Amino acid sequence: MTPPEFPELRAESEDAPSGIGRWIPALASLRGYGLASLGADLFAGVTVAAVALPQAMAYATVIGLPPQYGLYTAIVVTAVGALFDSSRQLINGPTNAISIAVLSALLVVPEAERLSGAILLALMVGLIQTGITLLRLGDLTRFISHAVIVGFTAGAAGLLIIEQLPLVLGLVPVGGGGHVLARFAQTLLAGAPANAWPLALGLGTIAVVLVIRAINYYGLARRGFVRLPELLLAMGAASACVAIFDLEAAGVAVVGSIPAELPSFGVPEVAWQRVRELAGDAMAIALLGLLEAVAMAKAIASKTGQRLDMNQQCLSEGLANLAGSFFHCFPGSGSLTRSMVNREAGAVTQWSGVIAAACVAVTVLLFAPYAAYIPRASLAAILVLIALRMIDRRELRYYLRTTRFDAGVVAVTAFSAIAISIEFCILIGIFLSFVLYVPRAARVSLTELVLTDARTIRPRDEGDALCTKMLLFNIEGELFFGAAPELEALLLGIEARVDESGVRALILRCREIRNPDASCIRLLDDFIARVAARGVHLLLCGVRPDLYQTLVRTGSAARLGEESLLRERPKAWTGIHDAVARAQARLSGELCDACPLRHGESAERESWYYMI
Repeated sequence: MTPPEFPELRAESEDAPSGIGRWIPALASLRGYGLASLGADLFAGVTVAAVALPQAMAYATVIGLPPQYGLYTAIVVTAVGALFDSSRQLINGPTNAISIAVLSALLVVPEAERLSGAILLALMVGLIQTGITLLRLGDLTRFISHAVIVGFTAGAAGLLIIEQLPLVLGLVPVGGGGHVLARFAQTLLAGAPANAWPLALGLGTIAVVLVIRAINYYGLARRGFVRLPELLLAMGAASACVAIFDLEAAGVAVVGSIPAELPSFGVPEVAWQRVRELAGDAMAIALLGLLEAVAMAKAIASKTGQRLDMNQQCLSEGLANLAGSFFHCFPGSGSLTRSMVNREAGAVTQWSGVIAAACVAVTVLLFAPYAAYIPRASLAAILVLIALRMIDRRELRYYLRTTRFDAGVVAVTAFSAIAISIEFCILIGIFLSFVLYVPRAARVSLTELVLTDARTIRPRDEGDALCTKMLLFNIEGELFFGAAPELEALLLGIEARVDESGVRALILRCREIRNPDASCIRLLDDFIARVAARGVHLLLCGVRPDLYQTLVRTGSAARLGEESLLRERPKAWTGIHDAVARAQARLSGELCDACPLRHGESAERESWYYMI
């Protein structure tokens, strides 16, 4: 379904919000808000709530918490996130990836303290994300390769399938410690299911979802009708089977009763020993949550044309988790599934998220007793289906095929999620992306330039005659510490050419030098001294302001001499003309046999203009 256009909202959004609307974008979106907008947000909110109900309960069971805490997270985190979101269609709340990361983090916590540990984790994640925002570091998320998110998503989906598949098949999971892969293998080797009903309910849930999905895709959606809530209907059908045939008495595990009450306020229990144990995991989950939310907000904005405030987006994640920790919630983030449902359902402002949270709250109050019939096998089946849809196969193929750099980051991150740790795979992926990127960024290129009879300065070809009086080079690259070895090798190569040809003038075009640091400036300074000791006139041209200020502060500019330091000019390549003229004046008319200035009258030579 294509979202309707709301010209009044689009016009208002072009102006940056001010006052309280600057900090609470949902209030700023009320400018120009009319009945049409309310109707669209109301419909989208109800649709999102229908998807959120089964997902929230399923994500709570992933962590090992009672289902109501997933619903509490879908109420508080969703509502607070929507109020502060920069994105008008992003939906926050419990998510698959974050739930798996929380489960991994809480393995060090005794089962009796798992709930308090999850709430404490929400507090720590919220504080970290809010701190990142207050330090205005939210934009740093763009320096983390999206390949890390692709790899994490694939690994998290695989891990979730491994954990939930035995329940779908009616097998009794092997408990105790050990790695998830080892437990999975032991469960499969344990034999056939002791009870066939969980197998029937699990596979039946999957079948119902696929049938409704086909009806939605091939029937209703193509005719413009509202899509049916496939997960909610499938879970309702499984619950009806349990209630009608009294399958709980036959040994079918069910969710159990959920209290018909809203989340109550409570200060999280802070134990410093537990804080130290969870600190590393909280940092990884906070980064993961920001990356998830920012990536999804950008994906939605690319389709709607909305301009996002990344720092505000990070603030909304932090405040949502902070508020959630005071209402018995576990950490959440931006939900890919619910955000896409929200947009496709026609949401135009953040209020659709608030409405979705309110609908979940009303459902908890009115229908909580019926959750006692929800079979755990059906929830496991829903999680398997969600995991399969988490993997964007098209995007995964794209990253695996594009470059070996991206393929390596995706593969290692995904493998680490399953084989090592779901939270550490993020840090491993980020570390690997930097390790692989630094050598690529540390490349410095050197191009020799020549004067030609056609009055041009161009890169030297193999057949060009060598000048014995003057050498010209263009140097390009990031001059930071990682590039120092390559820069040193290039400068030594220039010195070898100077010694070989006996030139008296050397020009380095520095316009493409970027981000110089102390390591590379020291090498350049030593090079200046060695060239001067050889009696060669060195000129630097096209010097950018940042490089010039660095050379001045280190004393290199004084040692070189202001007459040999030509600043960058508005037109590219014009500075090298002045450098060539100064070098030729320094040569006092001594021209090599190959110099094009030997040809033509003196007046004509003086009027030459060297084009690049």
